[in-house]
Amino acid sequence: MNTYQEKLNLLAEMIAFSVVDGNLHNREYQFLSIVAKELQIKKEDFKNLFHQELAAIPIKSENQRIQQFYRLALLMHCDGILHEKEEIAIKQMGVNMGLNPFAIKRILKAMQDSPTRMIDGEMLLNIFKEQLN
Repeated sequence: MNTYQEKLNLLAEMIAFSVVDGNLHNREYQFLSIVAKELQIKKEDFKNLFHQELAAIPIKSENQRIQQFYRLALLMHCDGILHEKEEIAIKQMGVNMGLNPFAIKRILKAMQDSPTRMIDGEMLLNIFKEQLN
């Protein structure tokens, strides 16, 4: 990520996704707060993102799109409840990012099968690379 505005947009996308089921769970808020800190977003800007809508800025780098997709998938699982709306939304968001639908399904399945709902970064990248061949 290059600019502060791009970071704000990534976080705004995650916030919008976190409420797709109609509820912002406390664990989702905590996860979003951690991501905001990692992206070095000011606390005031983070809080304001819950009350405004930003125009989407496309992510140019494939690795950054994969990373954002994985963040969204982690967010989806962090409250311990997998809603049908979340699953539909994340698949659509991944496709809109230009990610391979078969890789998206494999990633989500691998995360669902994992006891921690996390997967290794190398595995994540390899699944997307396999779909390129």
